[in-house]
Amino acid sequence: MANIKFSYLYRDGGNYKKYGYVVLDNPENKSLEQLAELIRSKLIYGEWFYANEWQLPDLFFSHFDPYYDPTWHEFESIEYTNQPVNCSSPIV
Repeated sequence: MANIKFSYLYRDGGNYKKYGYVVLDNPENKSLEQLAELIRSKLIYGEWFYANEWQLPDLFFSHFDPYYDPTWHEFESIEYTNQPVNCSSPIV
């Protein structure tokens, strides 16, 4: 059974991007299509989420201005991976 690589990014108010990912367990062996549908159903406008609510690491830059910079992260993609699980987020 393959694990799931969940890739996401943070885009600050100046459009600078910081990319990251976590590897999640897939105990029910769901397909990528099923997982993508599940994830998109939980996203804000099908694209954004708050990393802390999903128990994922924040990708904010060292200088964060809450007046100018958004507080959400952006879903990028999912894929199968053989990398070991490094996160226990309940998103899948």
